[in-house]
Amino acid sequence: MSNLVLTKTKLQQGRWEGILSGATASSAPKLSVTHQGTQVQDVSVTEISDTNTFAVAIPIPAEAIADGMQTLLVQDASDDTKLATITLMAGEALGDDLQVEVDLLRAELDMLKRAFRRHCLETS
Repeated sequence: MSNLVLTKTKLQQGRWEGILSGATASSAPKLSVTHQGTQVQDVSVTEISDTNTFAVAIPIPAEAIADGMQTLLVQDASDDTKLATITLMAGEALGDDLQVEVDLLRAELDMLKRAFRRHCLETS
């Protein structure tokens, strides 16, 4: 079990950045980043002065920019502990999925409002 904690700081211009803390060794921890089982290249882990914290930069591969939901998995390479997931959502297919979810939530909210109003009338 890894003691590493990876906290996102920003996602900008195709690059995910974060701060990695909890490292006990003075050398930079090794991270494994995968998308659909394929290793993501050019992952950067750089020490921030002498604080045992590290700046992490992960380039988003072009293959991860596609319709639907895409996930990149960030793991500690020494013991395969999951540190973070990077989720990207895009495309028309996703718009339909989100619209269906919003419609379902709206219907449930309407049902709850009716039940609450009925309850208020019966108890007053």
